[in-house]
Amino acid sequence: MKEKFIRFMYGRYGMDSFGKFTIIAGLVTMILAGWNDSMLLSLVSWTCIVYSYFRMFSKNIYKRSSENQWYLNKTYKLRQAFYKQKNLMLQRKTHHIYKCPTCRQKIRIPRGKGRIEIRCPKCSSTFIKNS
Repeated sequence: MKEKFIRFMYGRYGMDSFGKFTIIAGLVTMILAGWNDSMLLSLVSWTCIVYSYFRMFSKNIYKRSSENQWYLNKTYKLRQAFYKQKNLMLQRKTHHIYKCPTCRQKIRIPRGKGRIEIRCPKCSSTFIKNS
């Protein structure tokens, strides 16, 4: 069975970021349509899901990849903002992040060093904080 599916998908586009977005958007609108008994939301949800499957099974790889690239370009700033927040949360386990009182530059200091004097790399002002 797995080999048949692999042979079927050979030469087809498959799943990408835009496809994942359209499936998730379709499922969310389907849930909203169930709560509101809205025929329009139900139609939108099925359209999203059918379109994502159309993209997944398409053999026009160039067209589908250009659509995905357009989606990635439009969502670049949003994805970067989420990535930065995720990275900051991971760093907070091992480091303190302080802002310089004069220039507001973010400075990363390792935890567990006690009370230390911090020199800002941007404006060279010094301040004392606990690490």
